[in-house]
Amino acid sequence: MSLRVRLTAAFALVALLTAGAVALATPSIVGRGFALVEGSDATGGPQGGGRGPGPMAGAHAQQVQQDTVIALIGVALVAAAGASLLGFALARSVARPLGTLEEAAAAIAAGDLARRSGLAERSDEVGSLGRSFDTLAASLEGAEEARRRFLQDVVHELKTPLAVIDATTSAVLDGVYAHDDRHLDTIRGQARQLSRIVDDLRTIGLAESGGLPLRMAPTPLARLLSEIASAFGAAAAAAGGSIEVSVPGDLTVRADADRLRQAIAALVDNAIRHAPGSPIVVEATLRTRGTRIEVRDGGPGIAAADLPHVFERFYQADESRDRAAGTSGLGLSIARAIADAHGATVGASNGATGGARFWIDLPGSAG
Repeated sequence: MSLRVRLTAAFALVALLTAGAVALATPSIVGRGFALVEGSDATGGPQGGGRGPGPMAGAHAQQVQQDTVIALIGVALVAAAGASLLGFALARSVARPLGTLEEAAAAIAAGDLARRSGLAERSDEVGSLGRSFDTLAASLEGAEEARRRFLQDVVHELKTPLAVIDATTSAVLDGVYAHDDRHLDTIRGQARQLSRIVDDLRTIGLAESGGLPLRMAPTPLARLLSEIASAFGAAAAAAGGSIEVSVPGDLTVRADADRLRQAIAALVDNAIRHAPGSPIVVEATLRTRGTRIEVRDGGPGIAAADLPHVFERFYQADESRDRAAGTSGLGLSIARAIADAHGATVGASNGATGGARFWIDLPGSAG
């Protein structure tokens, strides 16, 4: 039974019970009233000067009493009918938006994620429910779009090295290429690229699901950042730039040193690739609610349209350069995933005097 029918039946039942109670009580009340009137006539009360007591007076009183009872019962029945109609109208007004919401939910369940409730403009509780429903629908639509984009990006990233491996091996087997180490190196390089993509995706997946294992321990940042600068020093120099480390010697954070190194290294690698030839500064500072690790470069900065997306998986503002560099496109996403696993936050912006700034804010006090 639908909600509309149940509400209508409930209103009608209340109305009928009310009418029934009135109908049952009416004869007794009216009879008592006429008995008092007849008693007053018999004792010379207000009616004494008129028609005296007798059979005709009694018959007239009974007729008036009967007509009054019938009239009251009729009024009660009409009131019950009116109340039932009003209840039907109220039930319809209550059930209509719920039916609309049900249709929207069914459409979303069928795959129409762009469907909305159409109730968000209401100012009552139903409108609040509609707005919550629309928020949920928008979230589902965004998640589905992100899933589609992610699958497309994964296919795109895997397709290139697989195509190179297939073409190279086919050329060697067909005799187009000689069986030499140069072509084997090409195959091995592309296989390693596939392995990097798989490892990066696994790291992000574990971090997002809360399953990334972390070995938390006090980690001196001076040594950690110096090791990263040393590891990327040759790459920065080859690009015509340099890496400078700025950190208080005793600044220590509680973190997984290997994972934190991986996240900061991703930021440094990103700076080298996107700001070649510029000085890169890796700085750690103690803040009110934790420690900030920041990587700054002197490059052209980040376009305003790209800033909100730089930490998304496979997002690359300059695809031709990044594809040629052989990166997985997941470096900044890994940095964010590792930061999330530490309860930290990441951010990006353009510097006041140019260049890009990326940072990781680790929570808690140093030590």
